[in-house]
Amino acid sequence: MNNEELQPLKKQPRAGKNSRSGTQDDVVYAHIFDVILEQRLAPGTKLSEEALGEIFGVSRTIIRRALSRLAHEGVVLLRPNRGAVVASPSVEEARQIFYARRMVERAITELAVEHATAEQLAELRQMVRDEQDSFSRGDRGAGIRLSGEFHLKLAEAAKNAPLISFQRSLVSQTSLIIAQYESGGRSHCSYDEHNELLDAIEARDAEKAVHLMMHHMDHIDSKLNLDEESASDDLHAVFSHLLQTKKKPGRAAANR
Repeated sequence: MNNEELQPLKKQPRAGKNSRSGTQDDVVYAHIFDVILEQRLAPGTKLSEEALGEIFGVSRTIIRRALSRLAHEGVVLLRPNRGAVVASPSVEEARQIFYARRMVERAITELAVEHATAEQLAELRQMVRDEQDSFSRGDRGAGIRLSGEFHLKLAEAAKNAPLISFQRSLVSQTSLIIAQYESGGRSHCSYDEHNELLDAIEARDAEKAVHLMMHHMDHIDSKLNLDEESASDDLHAVFSHLLQTKKKPGRAAANR
């Protein structure tokens, strides 16, 4: 694959007010974050400001602000005079990220046992059901994203703001590592492990909950193969679902 080239895209309407809220750079940031979480955007992909501006229908200034936020979280690399690329962690960086993730997950789990409310646990269980439904219908990307969002929601239940910030960066960086290095048939049984974890948290059993979380991290780690790559470096293809959504109103109007 050639991560340094990207063909210009045709002009597209303004992106996604129906599916995302906030400022324009919030919208762009959220969509790029999601495709990284879904492991659909390959590590090393060049993030052309021109191409992204045309995809989302916004200025380069908006794109730069979104990319800057992603760079702060460690999932985008800003290269002086060469533009931005999706981060491509080395083997050693991957090991360090996974080590940090394990430490943060341990702390989050202990705090979630202490602080998680019944409402938060119910929301987490619904996320697990949605995750399972996504994999069952073959929507792997949505299932992976929901799996990552489960860990972000769990961090909220821990009620520790710095840990939430750390976890957001670590979850997205972990998704990049998995996209770059995961091997085998890519089987995903995280929803079973997530349900068992929630049972332990609901029972306020910190020791069991931490054990289950570490087992869950072991399971993810065991599937890494440092010799393989996947995902895509074609921005147009990765964001095609947005472009198709935006084209539909135009077709309808033309038929009126």
